[in-house]
Amino acid sequence: MENVSEICLNYEETLLNALKNLEKNNAQIVLVIDKKGKLLGTISDGDIRRNLIVGNSLKTKVTEIMNKNFVSLDEDFSKHNILEIMRTKDINQIPIIDKDGKVIDIIHLRELIKITKNYENPVLIMAGGIGSRLMPFTENCPKPMLRVGEKPILEILLERLIENGFRNFYISVNYLKEQIIDYFEDGKKWNVNIRYLKEKKRLGTAGALSLLPKNLKQPFIVMNGDILTKFNIYQLLDFHKKNHSFATICAREYEFKVPFGVIESNGIELSEIVEKPTYKSFVNAGVYTFEPQVLKIIKSNESLDMPELIERIRNLKKKINVCPIHEYWIDIGRHETLNKAHQSWEK
Repeated sequence: MENVSEICLNYEETLLNALKNLEKNNAQIVLVIDKKGKLLGTISDGDIRRNLIVGNSLKTKVTEIMNKNFVSLDEDFSKHNILEIMRTKDINQIPIIDKDGKVIDIIHLRELIKITKNYENPVLIMAGGIGSRLMPFTENCPKPMLRVGEKPILEILLERLIENGFRNFYISVNYLKEQIIDYFEDGKKWNVNIRYLKEKKRLGTAGALSLLPKNLKQPFIVMNGDILTKFNIYQLLDFHKKNHSFATICAREYEFKVPFGVIESNGIELSEIVEKPTYKSFVNAGVYTFEPQVLKIIKSNESLDMPELIERIRNLKKKINVCPIHEYWIDIGRHETLNKAHQSWEK
């Protein structure tokens, strides 16, 4: 039995409060209740991401976004077939309610299977860039090998992925590649398998995908080697699968505050002056999932950037979805963000 009150949220609360609750608890679900504790609906991690990407306000009431057709069990439930119910309904949690509809417990799929799931899906970490914006730090050190705390960024990223259940890795290398290969070798130190995609020339932000084996059978992850995030990558696979994607791009909300008054006009006639407005938009977070068929549209050793690859997929009328990252995320490609990572990163 766990303290379910920690994952319960009053029906008058907002999407922002649901987001905060989700980030604090490890249940990946929020239970919306009324004043008497009766369960009204559920909000999953996927629900949060879908509402963020369509632009719903953080002030949106949880009752507007919750799932009212949730699956629950009464307090006299039998454990028989619970696992089958979860698999059939494609859910990871089932709340337990009493005769009055009040939440008294919750059952998690991970508790039933009692094991940490391992994913066979390959992960490609892009680590071949020069990192010119971080000179002079990258003059004799590849950018992913710069340290945050006591470890190279690439090692932190690798260990996070291992914690998420991934075991099969490819690392694309070019600039000062020996430092990366000598450090990680074949991955035995971490009890994983690491293979290297050696770029003979700079292949851009997507060209290294052409060096992957052409016989991949499962969706694969691609991550830039210069980001730190607490986003659980297995959730990306789940998002990719549930939304029947050919490609999934992770996005992060970015705020930009204009330090001046912004003039808005209709032709030459002034409409209004907005003083130092803040604009928000989603930016590419450098994390992707692709179906293996994508490799057929990339030529061997072709120099290719990710926007061009995405455009090719769009031209083929394949489904591309966007998965927002609301968890900690930082790109250490600039001096200011590297310094910020030193100050803010905590495992």
